[in-house]
Amino acid sequence: MITAMEKERLYSPMSGYVGLLLSLVLVGVPVALLIVYQMLWMIAVMIIGLFCMIGLMVVNPNESSVLVLFGKYVGTVKKNGFFWVNPFFARKKISLRARNLNSEPIKVNDKIGNPIMIRIVLVWKVDNTFKAAFGVDDYSHFVDVQSEAAIRKLAGHYPYDNFDDEQADITLRSGGEDVNSALEKELQERLDLAGILVHEARISYLAYASEIAGAMLRRQQATAIVAARQKIVEGAVSMVEMALAQLSRKQIISLDEDQKATMVSNLMVVLCSDKDATPVLNAGTLHQ
Repeated sequence: MITAMEKERLYSPMSGYVGLLLSLVLVGVPVALLIVYQMLWMIAVMIIGLFCMIGLMVVNPNESSVLVLFGKYVGTVKKNGFFWVNPFFARKKISLRARNLNSEPIKVNDKIGNPIMIRIVLVWKVDNTFKAAFGVDDYSHFVDVQSEAAIRKLAGHYPYDNFDDEQADITLRSGGEDVNSALEKELQERLDLAGILVHEARISYLAYASEIAGAMLRRQQATAIVAARQKIVEGAVSMVEMALAQLSRKQIISLDEDQKATMVSNLMVVLCSDKDATPVLNAGTLHQ
């Protein structure tokens, strides 16, 4: 747990131009006195001036420098520019730029155990430099590992689709913003230890694993065919009913029950067939 004394705090360094000027004075004046007056003790002052130059540093835009003095955290410089700090400070550069993580597709099991392949796109940046520097060993590697763990946990909470779980309101395939929001929340909770701020997380690839992809495709095709056939039958029944009603109402022809059954059978075959019907001309009566 991060204590009050271990939170990130900003450090205001001295201008680098002032530090450079002082260092040049501490080097230049002893050199002049050493040459003119042979004052050998000025060598020590010159060495101090050279040592002070070590404290000069440059912080680029969207970068930071974490300062540590003999194992004690001093602060973080987030202002960009040319600065001078205590030469004894150990400095660690940490980028504050936004970064993308486009993970490799990994095989996981969904809520009902189906193996699926999933990949995410994550946009993140360092928000707390103290946690990033001292909370974990390598915050970039930490993001990679925890992202994979979050993907596995997310997949275990939702089914791929609702073919096997008809009660599922949210699935990985159709969940959209709900699934992405759950992914962002899970990632933020995991990456907070490293001071990482999650800007966006999205599922960029989702498919069944290769060993069941063929079977699942055939199941989806069968489901689509059944649904289409159901619509075709419903339409055909309505058309036959309408045809019989109009023939009876307009008294175009009088049909007994057997003739009606034959007509209904023929119309259903024509309307429900997945191939074009081949007409047969009857040159005799309806019963020949």
